[in-house]
Amino acid sequence: MKLRFGRNLVRCREGTGISQEELSFRASIHRTEVSLLERGERMPRVDTALRIAGSLGVPLDDLIAGLEWRPGYEIVVPGAWEVPGRGDQPPEDHDEVPADPTEVASANGSR
Repeated sequence: MKLRFGRNLVRCREGTGISQEELSFRASIHRTEVSLLERGERMPRVDTALRIAGSLGVPLDDLIAGLEWRPGYEIVVPGAWEVPGRGDQPPEDHDEVPADPTEVASANGSR
């Protein structure tokens, strides 16, 4: 996801013909932040992404083109949907027997 955003940022910045330094000045962010974003090492906050888009004179959609999100999934490049962290593990068994109410009461000091 960060790499896709970075490629989009490079494309938009080079399309406007400005340097990383000029973009950083216009967007009020450090030049190294622009470099980190373009290399895909960092993802911007929403306000930073909006300042970058405004400074480049492009819609925010141009910076996030190709990124999608679906509930229960990571934000990924379309066509690569994977459920995060599930791997090949079987689903957990949640059919545990509830504790005896008297045991719970005595454990927490209730009568």
